[in-house]
Amino acid sequence: MTIAPTRHILGTPIDDAVFEQLESEVRIYCRKFPAVLHRAQGAEVFAEDGRSFIDFFCGAGTLNFGHNHPFIKSRLVEYLAGDGLMHGLDMYTVAKRVFLQTFAEVVLQPRGLDYKIQFCGPTGTDSVEAALKLARKATDRRGMIAFTGAFHGMSRGSLAVTGSRRARRAGSATQQDVTFIPYEDGPLGGFDSIGLIERLLADTSSGADLPAAVIVEPMQMEGGVYPASVGWLRELRAVTEKYGVLLIADEIQVGCGRTGDFFAFEHAGIVPDIVTVSKSISGFGLPLSLALFRRQLDVWEPGEHTGTFRGNQLAFVAATAACQLWQQPSFQAQVATTTGLLDQFRVDLVSETGVRTRGRGAAVGIDLGRTDGPERAARVQQFAFDNGLIVELSGRQDEVVKLLPPLNIEPDLLQIGLGLLRDALRLPSPAPSR
Repeated sequence: MTIAPTRHILGTPIDDAVFEQLESEVRIYCRKFPAVLHRAQGAEVFAEDGRSFIDFFCGAGTLNFGHNHPFIKSRLVEYLAGDGLMHGLDMYTVAKRVFLQTFAEVVLQPRGLDYKIQFCGPTGTDSVEAALKLARKATDRRGMIAFTGAFHGMSRGSLAVTGSRRARRAGSATQQDVTFIPYEDGPLGGFDSIGLIERLLADTSSGADLPAAVIVEPMQMEGGVYPASVGWLRELRAVTEKYGVLLIADEIQVGCGRTGDFFAFEHAGIVPDIVTVSKSISGFGLPLSLALFRRQLDVWEPGEHTGTFRGNQLAFVAATAACQLWQQPSFQAQVATTTGLLDQFRVDLVSETGVRTRGRGAAVGIDLGRTDGPERAARVQQFAFDNGLIVELSGRQDEVVKLLPPLNIEPDLLQIGLGLLRDALRLPSPAPSR
């Protein structure tokens, strides 16, 4: 086998030959961020060639607490040193018991949430698949209502309720049993989606059968960082309750504190029937996904939905420590500082540049528009990376620069990263080609 030679990016050697030779073409992030990453701490990641980057991507919302948080890491090291059980399927284990007790005490009980917890493992789409199956089983109905701009995962059931044509086409997913409704807001503007849902459900000749559930992201991220308003979420909850339809809240990317509250739906004061949780629930980047649901919905028969890695013991240990962070006043103060600085950045950016911004808490979207926005966003992303900042793009055409820094990022690092984005947004447009 012949291995391709080392490449050079901006004069820096990149030893990526083995990846190019052996890894599938499906990879994406390494193409945007050409560096061989080696270690990480807090909000910074370091490449093997000595470069460092401030991380405003955080594994697409998987690292809300930053890289290698010392409090969580110490618990993992202690567990490993004690020969703790590593794999347990759905058997009773000490690590699982402590996590369940802690999650109930820190997250569920203070919010008055009487949810059962299902471990779906290992990733977010598994949680969505479980939620969809459970909703259909509990209601004995097939249909689903989903929203334009939605992203719920890449497995077959999750793709069926995902809006992206590109993602659905790759998975050969069909719209069978799924009715798509425009989200409250989007690139084409606002829409009375609740009125449309009401009309469809009230009219026995609408052509839409009563669905098992409505699945919604309280803030759409991949669709372009569109937060749902308090009033819209409350109206959605009301109309689903009126017609006996379950409400599934997908909190996979916006949960675990990303919007300021632990759950993004909290600010609306609603209680979904089912909640999907993954990404940052482990607090350390370890695979773990949960489906939370009202106790009355636990209609599973033993073994009806299984998974080899639903009992990730290390993830239980890390998730317990992550929950305990929320009990620390110092951590809560860090989150408040981060969200405050990002709120001010959004306000200042509008007045400085005129670009549109959206978001809530520690999630910010900078919308560069539908015309030259995708090209400009790509230039912003490239400039940021070249100068030591990792940011991701989202939106229908990747026209939105998405910021997801750690909740507990050091204020100085946050300001440096935001300054780089300001510089990137001031870049002149390239001269038109002749």
